Amino acid sequence: MLFLTRQGCFFCGSWYEGFRQVRKNDMLQTAADHWNYREDDTGYFAQPGKLFRLMSPAQQEALFGNTARALGDAPKEVKIRHIGNCLKADPAYGKGMAKALKIPMKDVK
Repeated sequence: MLFLTRQGCFFCGSWYEGFRQVRKNDMLQTAADHWNYREDDTGYFAQPGKLFRLMSPAQQEALFGNTARALGDAPKEVKIRHIGNCLKADPAYGKGMAKALKIPMKDVK
């Protein structure tokens, strides 16, 4: 399988400009060899929690309302999953989302 890019690609440590055909496996292997995703495989919810805590109560309410409207027709399971992720960031964030989505906290795992 070939990977074609118009702007070029990062391959073997240098940039190749223009059209280049690179075997996809070679490019992935180079990136996979360089980055170890397990080094930072924790703390996914720290940054959203910090941002939520920086918001004023009015901003938090706007976040709840906007997100609830955006999730309007989504299945209940998706909404519950989102509430669970919000709880991991900050308990008040999860509770506020549950209230905005009209889902009781007892339904959230």
